[in-house]
Amino acid sequence: MFSITVRDHIMIAHSFRGDVFGPAQRLHGATFLVDATFRREQLDEDNIVVDIGLATQELGAVVGALNYRNLDNEPDFAGVNTSTEFLAKVVADRLAERVHRGALGEGAKGLAGLTVTLHESHVAWASYERAL
Repeated sequence: MFSITVRDHIMIAHSFRGDVFGPAQRLHGATFLVDATFRREQLDEDNIVVDIGLATQELGAVVGALNYRNLDNEPDFAGVNTSTEFLAKVVADRLAERVHRGALGEGAKGLAGLTVTLHESHVAWASYERAL
């Protein structure tokens, strides 16, 4: 399996419900380093996994829609604990929609899968992996 990874970051505010979250139940900020890894079994006719420029651009658009937002105030996340794991799935699903719409070019139609990893710090991160 071949893969390429592109990277961006987001800064958000949010709070959680539930005792398991301790002090994070209060409104707080979070900065995530976001990696999106695209996979395919065979390289395309240009011998690439996907156009890195387009992948970078589309990841930037997806995280840009979340950047500098208080997720507690976003209708898409009403009543949801926007955990790192949950947000990794949101970013992956939104990227997958863009792949299916053709935003990453014709070559991206041969992609087999996508993994999005949100790094909370240098010692903790969460990922979501999905097929395309």
